[in-house]
Amino acid sequence: MTAALPLLQGHGTGAVFAWHAGRAVGVDEFCRDVRRLAATLPERRHVFNRCADRYRFAVGFAAALVRRQVSLLPPNETPDLVGRLVASYPDLYCLSDAPGAPAGLETLAFPEIVVGAAAAPSEIPAVPAEQLAAILFTSGSTGEQKPFPRTWGSMVRSAAEEIEALGLRALPGMALVGTVPPQHSYGLESTLLMAMRGGLALHAGRPFFPADIRAELRALPRPRCLVTTPVHLRVLLGEPDELPRLDLLVCATAPLAPQLAASAEARFVAPLQEIYGCTEAGQVATRRTVETNEWRALPGVSLRGDSRGTWASGGHIEGEVLLADVIELRGSDRFLLHGRTADLVNVAGKRTSLAHLNYHLNSIEGVLDGVFIAPSEEGEAVARLAAFAVAPGHTVESLMSALRQRIDPAFMPRPLCLVESLPRNDVGKLPRQSLARIVAGQ
Repeated sequence: MTAALPLLQGHGTGAVFAWHAGRAVGVDEFCRDVRRLAATLPERRHVFNRCADRYRFAVGFAAALVRRQVSLLPPNETPDLVGRLVASYPDLYCLSDAPGAPAGLETLAFPEIVVGAAAAPSEIPAVPAEQLAAILFTSGSTGEQKPFPRTWGSMVRSAAEEIEALGLRALPGMALVGTVPPQHSYGLESTLLMAMRGGLALHAGRPFFPADIRAELRALPRPRCLVTTPVHLRVLLGEPDELPRLDLLVCATAPLAPQLAASAEARFVAPLQEIYGCTEAGQVATRRTVETNEWRALPGVSLRGDSRGTWASGGHIEGEVLLADVIELRGSDRFLLHGRTADLVNVAGKRTSLAHLNYHLNSIEGVLDGVFIAPSEEGEAVARLAAFAVAPGHTVESLMSALRQRIDPAFMPRPLCLVESLPRNDVGKLPRQSLARIVAGQ
């Protein structure tokens, strides 16, 4: 029988676990809230934790662990996806801190948190390492969402690896502000789990607008960290307002352009660490983007290649996972990333990846967001690439001229369409269904 692992680690006496509604929440108060909620949860096996407030999500996630319930974390709550979840997990219920509820799903309203009463010191709950803690689902960017279970032990190992790779032992008590939801694997790992297992403090909000992000960061004591995505970072840096100094920037969900990383480090006066990962394996590697284009695997994680692609194993990864990216190995723990396997395109005998093309489109000055698409057309041997860009001040002709300086003529988009925005999800990805709607609208 494996050992039980505590919910929290690294928080000293009187340490802050979270910043919620402008006040510090201590470890004892968090444990009290977890026990109170756990006592009210119904006797079920599966729970959909849709709490938007990151602190309430953390309490719900921990309470479910204490009650040996599995948190289902889908990428959205469309009626179709909720219907499939209910069919696959008939005892599923929903825990929510917002009005409304997913249709056809019994919902428990998150109870009001008691504020003001001092929490008595108590033992931190522990959870068996082999206990199934969560089932995460892919975002749908490459098709239908697929489930991937994670045990509490693998989550604890993953947090320890990230903490070591990012050097966070030197920043005890650091506050983590995230622009990504905790239901996504990146948000779960880099805001919640790092706080729980690294002696850090999570920020309960999820600021969206640049002014809100700046205000929330300034309101927190240092050390402080922003956990974000390239899309959010680009919008934030697009405004001229002075940015608060940070101690760390963490970015993931899509490759980050080196010039954007350099701008972020200069504006925030803090190092930026990029994370590569996927729902199937969790986080896999990190890099300091301004220093190298080479990724280094997390401690304990090992990579190998064969005719099918690149496999990741070891560390927090349970089993061996085939990564859905084109990877150039430079050893068992170092590699270059060349884009997703599904993104490879072949035009007139020439090959490239959509990720490579997107990088060059988004590197053009004045482009706020952009994407290349290879529409699927039956009977057409050559991919007909299209591109969509958010680029106020540009014309189609000026963008095409800039692209000709950057990419092979074979991959020039036809058409190139200027749009007001792209339908990205909460973590900045463009699910396949959204891309199909863009193409159909032209």
